[in-house]
Amino acid sequence: MSKHLDRAIVQLRSDLVEQFGVVEQMISLSVRSLVERRPELAQQVIDSDDQVDATDIRIEEECLKLLALHQPVSADLRWLITAVKINGDLERMADLACNIAERSKSLDYFPLFRVPDDLTAMVHAVIEMVRSALDSFLEGDVDMAAQVIERDKEVDQFNVELIDELQQLMRDDSESVEAAVHCFSATRHLERIADMATHVAEETVYLVSGEIIRHGHGHDISSGSDSK
Repeated sequence: MSKHLDRAIVQLRSDLVEQFGVVEQMISLSVRSLVERRPELAQQVIDSDDQVDATDIRIEEECLKLLALHQPVSADLRWLITAVKINGDLERMADLACNIAERSKSLDYFPLFRVPDDLTAMVHAVIEMVRSALDSFLEGDVDMAAQVIERDKEVDQFNVELIDELQQLMRDDSESVEAAVHCFSATRHLERIADMATHVAEETVYLVSGEIIRHGHGHDISSGSDSK
């Protein structure tokens, strides 16, 4: 690896860590704005999106430039390909956090509506998935990535239970329908953030092992080999 490529990858790694931090904060603030009814936090999330978009473009352009100029192979090639994909996942997470913030602002018109208690547990699970996905990428930890992928089932179950609760609420109280729909939408966006964290974990497996495991590709994640 040339010294220039080496330095560039180190800088890209730092940029991705910084982007992860911004996006994680956006997710946290968006759900706080929803649960605590704090519209100023929702607006803070929305205002952060331009920064994330600009960083997303800068990271992608740098990755493509390095691929074109240096034509890397093996581990360096996989790292840059993975970085491009994870960078895109982060930008989509930020968009989803903005969507949650928008739903939070809409719920301000319904001060008597109570957000389901189970949403807090779902939030904690999703944020832990996002953090662990980052750590698995930075540390090249396939076992941690596998745990993130497995935990997506837990978030999916939270989502199903919250939807059932909200649907029952709408049946019992017609005046709560509009507010419940906003909350329903927020939980769906939160579930999609968990999906994005899962994508990051799947790309980490590719980075370490070269195995593509998306769509139940039939590989043993923990070992990176074909399952028998």
